[in-house]
Amino acid sequence: MQGGFTLLELLVVISIMALATAGVSLAMRDGGEQQLEREAQRLATLLESARAQARTNGTLVTWQPMPQGFRFDGLAPGVKMPGNWLQAGVQVQQPTPIILGPEPLIPRQSITLTLPQTSAAPLRLVTDGLRPFSVQNIQTSP
Repeated sequence: MQGGFTLLELLVVISIMALATAGVSLAMRDGGEQQLEREAQRLATLLESARAQARTNGTLVTWQPMPQGFRFDGLAPGVKMPGNWLQAGVQVQQPTPIILGPEPLIPRQSITLTLPQTSAAPLRLVTDGLRPFSVQNIQTSP
């Protein structure tokens, strides 16, 4: 009797290794793109929440980027909103205040977020003044 592996056994082992490699690479894929996407989605949600507060209370609410985060001005007393990024190093390219209310129709506005220490492409949060803020990819030229 000869020792050794059959072709079927070798194919099964190679298939298992390929699946394990694919699983590991997907698990490690949480790079800059996904981190920046999470930050942009979180900020869009916070902006819409502050916008709703401005309309409800009839007060002028603004969002202002800061060197290490951001702040909301004009919220009702006792309303707490986060003021920091979850991922260190997120930057706003045009650090100008964003007006969020009290009017239902606000000016057209956009915010561009970058994560410089990664290869992530910048993301832009935009609103036409009526619709909620949405996240858009910015195409970069090589």
